[in-house]
Amino acid sequence: MVGFDARGHGDSGAPSDAGAYEYEHLAADLEAVLDGLEIEGAVLAGSSMGAATAMRFALDHPERVRALVQITPAYDGERDEEDLADWEDLADGLSSDGVDGFLSAYDPPVEGDFRETVMTFTRQRLERHQSLDAVADALRVVPLSHAFDGLEALQAVEAPTLVVASRDEADPGHPYKVAEAYAEYLPNAELIVEDEGKSPLAWQGAQLSKAIAEFLEREGVR
Repeated sequence: MVGFDARGHGDSGAPSDAGAYEYEHLAADLEAVLDGLEIEGAVLAGSSMGAATAMRFALDHPERVRALVQITPAYDGERDEEDLADWEDLADGLSSDGVDGFLSAYDPPVEGDFRETVMTFTRQRLERHQSLDAVADALRVVPLSHAFDGLEALQAVEAPTLVVASRDEADPGHPYKVAEAYAEYLPNAELIVEDEGKSPLAWQGAQLSKAIAEFLEREGVR
């Protein structure tokens, strides 16, 4: 298994061009990783932005994708202009006051115990990044980028695909309806989600890994 951080995220370096976070760049990085490791065909798994990156790659290079795992996809084939101001606010908060600035601008529509969990989870993820300025740059570019045009584009993806959804009460940033739409449009897809009232399956590493392994076994992908 191979994992890597997207450009400007985690331990990966940032591009010299602060605007070079379009999905075409992210998918090209994925291609470079596969080429560098001499991997001709792979099972691609990604979460959120990573899911959209893997889908873009699958559309561009179907011959290199044996199977896909789309974990909490959020990109629905178009961008809502009303959301862009929120992304700008988050980027501004991150640039001006780091993690605390981001969290001050972040107001997920989640209540009760889930809200504290979401805020803690978000802080932990942000603290993993070497360059918060690079993440802020990405926050300004990625929401404007198109991984593909319209959900109908997914009908061209023939690779078996596991779509891992999350329920909206815990993870509204990755709407259940988007994952459901992926499963509807993809020709060979299976949708899974956690039981009601439980933490998202995407947050449970061991259970998620087991679900992926079982899916690949059912599909005969090794």
